[in-house]
Parts: sequence; C-alpha cells; structure tokens
Amino acid sequence: MTILKQDATVYNDTVVRQFAIMTVVWGVVGMLVGVIIAAQLAWPELNFGIPWLSYGRLRPLHTNAVIFAFGGCGLFASAYYVVQRTSQVRLFAGPLASFTFWGWQLVIVLAAITLPLGYTSGKEYAELEWPIDILIALVWVAFAVVFFGTVGTRKVRHIYVANWFFGAFIIAVALLHIVNSAAIPAGLLKSYSAYAGVQDAMIQWWYGHNAVGFFLTAGFLGMMYYFIPKQAERPVYSYRLSIVHFWALIFTYMWAGPHHLHYTALPDWTQSVGMLFSLILLAPSWGGMINGIMTLSGAWHKLRDDPILRFLIVSLSFYGMSTFEGPMMSIKTVNALSHYTDWTIGHVHSGALGWVGLVTMGSMYYLIPRLFGQKQMFSVKAIEVHFWVSTIGIVIYIAAMWIAGVMQGLMWRSVDADGTLTYTFVESVKATYPFYVLRLFGGLLYLAGMVLMLWNVVKTALAGRVEPVRIPNVAAAHA
Repeated sequence: MTILKQDATVYNDTVVRQFAIMTVVWGVVGMLVGVIIAAQLAWPELNFGIPWLSYGRLRPLHTNAVIFAFGGCGLFASAYYVVQRTSQVRLFAGPLASFTFWGWQLVIVLAAITLPLGYTSGKEYAELEWPIDILIALVWVAFAVVFFGTVGTRKVRHIYVANWFFGAFIIAVALLHIVNSAAIPAGLLKSYSAYAGVQDAMIQWWYGHNAVGFFLTAGFLGMMYYFIPKQAERPVYSYRLSIVHFWALIFTYMWAGPHHLHYTALPDWTQSVGMLFSLILLAPSWGGMINGIMTLSGAWHKLRDDPILRFLIVSLSFYGMSTFEGPMMSIKTVNALSHYTDWTIGHVHSGALGWVGLVTMGSMYYLIPRLFGQKQMFSVKAIEVHFWVSTIGIVIYIAAMWIAGVMQGLMWRSVDADGTLTYTFVESVKATYPFYVLRLFGGLLYLAGMVLMLWNVVKTALAGRVEPVRIPNVAAAHA
C-alpha cells in the first residue's frame, strides 16, 4: 500500500497566471499591429501621413510585440509552470519571479512608446535602445536565477527534457542579447554599435538567426515536450531521441547565422559555413518534430475530439515545414532567387504563426483552466473555431507570400536579349498587389482567432476560482 502525504507548501502560480493572461493580451496587440502594416502595404495611404503610424516605425513594433511580448510571456508562463511541476518545488526566489513579470511588461511598454517615435538602433529584432537593453538584461538574469535556482533545489533527481530546452534558451538568449547589444551611448535614446561594418552585420545575424533558434525554437520545444505528452496522456515517444535532439540542435543552431548574408561583403567561407550548418540543422529539427508527433502513437483518435491537441500537433507540422524550408533557402543558388523577396516573409510567418503561435495557443489553453481552478475552458467550441480560423488564415498568408516571392525573384532577374532588365521594380510591386491583399485577409483571420481566444480566456478567468495547488510529497510505505 502506498500512502501519499501532502506538503503544506504550494506552487507559486500567481506569476504563471500573470504571464499567461498577458500572453493572450499581447498576442491580440501584436497581431493587430501586423494587420495594420499589412493593410499599409496594400494601401500606403493608410498611414494618414502620420510619421509614427508609418510602416517603418510600426513594423519593428509588430515584430517585437509578437516575438517578445506574446512569445516571451508564453515562454515565461510555461517555463515557470513546467519547472515547478517537474521539480516538485516552489519557484526559487519568489519576489525575483515577480520582478521578471513587471520588468518584462515595462520593457514591452517602453518598446511600444519608443519604436513608433522613431527611437531605434536599426538592428533586426534588437531595435530597442540601450537603456531598455540594460533592463532586458536585468530581467533575463533574474529569470535565469529563478529558473536554475528552482532546478537546483528540485526534489526529484531527474531533470526532465523540457527543462533542458528552457535552460538552453535562457542561457543562449542572455549571451546573444548582451553581445549583440554592446553599444556606445550618445544620448538617452541614441547609441552606436560597438562593432563596425561587416563585423557588425555578422554579429547581428549571429544574434538574429539564433533569436529564431533559441527564443523561437528551443524555448517552444520545451513547451512541446511537456504539453503534448500531458494533453495526449501519453509518454514522450522516445526519450532517448529527445536527448539526441537537444544536443544536436543546440550545437548546430549557433553556426547558421551567416546564411542571412549570402552575396555580401562577408567572407565567402563564412557564408558557406552558415549554409552547411543550416543544411545539417534539418536532421535534429525533424527528429524533434517526429518525436512530438509520434507521441500520439496509439492515441491518434484524440485529434478528432480534442482541439487543444490539434493546436499542438499541427504546430509541429508547421515546425517541420519551416525547418525544411529554412535550410533549403540557405543554399546559395536558392537564396539568389529568394533573398529580399516576400518568400522570406512567408517562411518567417510559417514559423511564427504556424509553429510559435499555435503551440503557444495550445499550451495556454491547457494552462489557463488549471490556473483558475476549472476543468476546461469556458467554451470548447470557441477553441475549435479558433483552430480552424487560424489555420486557414496561416495557409492563405504563407501561400500568398510564397507565390509573390518567387514571382518577384523571377521578375528581378529577368533580362531581355540586349541585357537590360525586362521589368522595372515598380512593375514587380504592381504585380505583387493582389498577394498583399490576400496576406491581409489571412492576417485578419488569424487576428480574429486571437480575439476569440481573449474572450474565451476572460470568461474562463472570471468564472474560475484560484485555488492553491499543493506540492506532492510522496512517502511510500509498504504493508
């Protein structure tokens, strides 16, 4: 006979609730800004001649809001939830965890103010100026202390694989951010990069691609390895494969950045190294995708009735597609056609909307009812509608961008018999117009799904009741 005793200590879910709610709120905000700038590309007059509504200022606001506000809050929420459950201890340094929430929200608000006003370092995914960069570093160090402190005080000997991915993402993002953001201040909201010329470009894309590799991949794989087995009520298909997946991915991703700088002043050998490692990256990426999908072995029927599981599994399908497309686009001959075209935009959004968006939504749909003492979300039917609206929106969006991108690449390289360009740039823009309208339609569908999720979350939270979850302290006695 086994006797279970309950410890008086409870999990710290307050900070998890805060981050989970703000994940959905910032998701609506970030995707709304995306829809606005998509509309501006189809109809430029929609900026109304107001500088802080111009595409050039709203676009970095959109990327920062979706990646760091929506995605970041989702990662904080899931990392804090998962590390407590898999370590069977309360979060280490609770006040520091609270600081990470309020500090991260302050970063987001400062970004929402400074970027439309035109204060930017001009670095992709790292546009924020030096005072905000320092705040990000402080929040991130606090995040690391809380996370690794919790792992270090765990009651179970084993460190579950999801925590490996969360830990790697935390360490790598700190390294990337601090090195790439090194700058010389020239005023309160003005600075100059500590690097120059092609070295600056190399460090920026070492950061830029690894923001994809660690923030947008490793962190969300941590979500995948916890929430898919939980929702499917099945063990991970192959725990050994998950460990191989981890080490192969972590080693390979760091080297892929130079593929953003093909046909530039970057040394040719460096470009080739970036291409080679991007191609190698296909193997661990697909290993992880297969591991996640095959976790449903023997439980495929659950996809018919469980829209949350559908979010999680379909996100892996987009992950697999994106991680095939990325290495292919890194090949120099393919890149010669695709670079600077909307094909790249389609690729980014198949990963961002399809992989990051869907896995985050599925994870939040799992978390939020449990955080508010409910058995399920207020409306399961709304989750079902959200899934289909979002998926259709993603497909329309990326298909439009793929077609537009290939068309642009072919038009730009087309020459007449005398060697002159067949098409002017303006003609390529005009030909792209219908696809921009299609993209806007796809984005509107995706935004509608996000608004529906916000309604569902608010109703669930209001109907729910916060109940402390006790940490199990298992003592076995045999009679």
